[in-house]
Amino acid sequence: MLYNGDCLEVMDRLIADGTTVDAIITDPPYGMSFQSNHRAVKHSSIKNDDCLDWLEGFVNRCYNLSKDNTAHYIFCSFHHIDIFKQAFEKKFIIKNILVWEKNNTSMGDLKGNFAPKTEFILFLHKGRRLMNGKRTPNIFKFARTRNELHPTQKPVELMSHLIEKFTDKDQTVLDPFMGSGTTGVACKQTNREFIGIELDKDYFEIASNRIQEVLI
Repeated sequence: MLYNGDCLEVMDRLIADGTTVDAIITDPPYGMSFQSNHRAVKHSSIKNDDCLDWLEGFVNRCYNLSKDNTAHYIFCSFHHIDIFKQAFEKKFIIKNILVWEKNNTSMGDLKGNFAPKTEFILFLHKGRRLMNGKRTPNIFKFARTRNELHPTQKPVELMSHLIEKFTDKDQTVLDPFMGSGTTGVACKQTNREFIGIELDKDYFEIASNRIQEVLI
C-alpha cells in the first residue's frame, strides 16, 4: 500500500485503523537542508529538511505502529546522529549503530577533513527480535547508487540485506519516507509486504512505477 502525503498524518490514520508492522526501515530528512551536488543529475531539495521539529512525534508514531519484539532501521547523518539517537531511545532500545561503507567519497572540505565514505543507521528493537541466519558485522559494504532517481537513493542490495536479517517472508515493512521506493522494491523482491509513504508527488510517482515494475 502506497500513500502520497505527510507521513505523520498517514501514520495517524494507520494507527487509527489498527495497523501494525513488523519493521520500519527509512531514510528520513536529516535536518541539514541537504542539497545534492551531483553534477550529472539535479534533484529538487528534500522537503522538510530544514529542521527536526517533527522527530519526537515521528518516534511516538513509529512505536505505536510497531509490533512487540520487532527490529527497525533509521538512516541518519553524523551531523545530527546524537539528536536522532536521543529521540529514539526514549521509546526503543538502541542495539547498535550500523555503518554503510560506500565505494566512493563525498566532497566537502577537500583539504581540511578526511574523505567521508560512510553513512550511519540506527538499529532499534522494540522488545527483542532474533536475527535470521548467521550473525554478520555491523559494517556493510555495498556500492552506492548514482542517485539518478533521488538525491539520497540507497542500493536495493543494502535494503534487502537489512530486511532479510530481521523480518520473515510475508511480514510487513513500513517506510514513512519512501523517496524513490528502494525499500519497496527490496520488499517485493524478498516477498515482504510493504507500506510506503512519500510527501513529494514526483518521487511518489517514481516509487510507484518502480515497485509496479517489480510486480510485473
